[in-house]
Amino acid sequence: MNFQRGRTREEPDINLIPLIDVLLVILIFLLVSTTYSKYQELQINLPQAQGEQAVAKPNIISVGVDVEGRYTVNGQLVSFSDVTGLAEQLKLAARGTAEPVIAIGADSGATHQSVVNIMAAARQAGFTHITFETQTPTAGK
Repeated sequence: MNFQRGRTREEPDINLIPLIDVLLVILIFLLVSTTYSKYQELQINLPQAQGEQAVAKPNIISVGVDVEGRYTVNGQLVSFSDVTGLAEQLKLAARGTAEPVIAIGADSGATHQSVVNIMAAARQAGFTHITFETQTPTAGK
């Protein structure tokens, strides 16, 4: 028997707001109560070996210039008229070595131009590795 003839049934609905509130409280609780542990990094123990390192000494061409503008290549006094002549002297000193190192040792009173001449001659000769020779100051000076 249907005693409620004129009434329509109401559809039941689920209220989601309390459900979201409860889930947020659970999430906050889990975040606060969880301890975070850091993952350990990889510990690598490399193998050990004893031996001497191979010391490869490059072919060094020592070029010096003094206060008076005289040039030496590997300790031998050289004479030339221009930068191209110095480049030829450097090529002769290299004697076919693939990558020689040009070590410039200039007197402290030598002109800047004389050092630039050595660098330009090395570039013309095709040598790209250039270094400068220095000395440590003595205690008495």
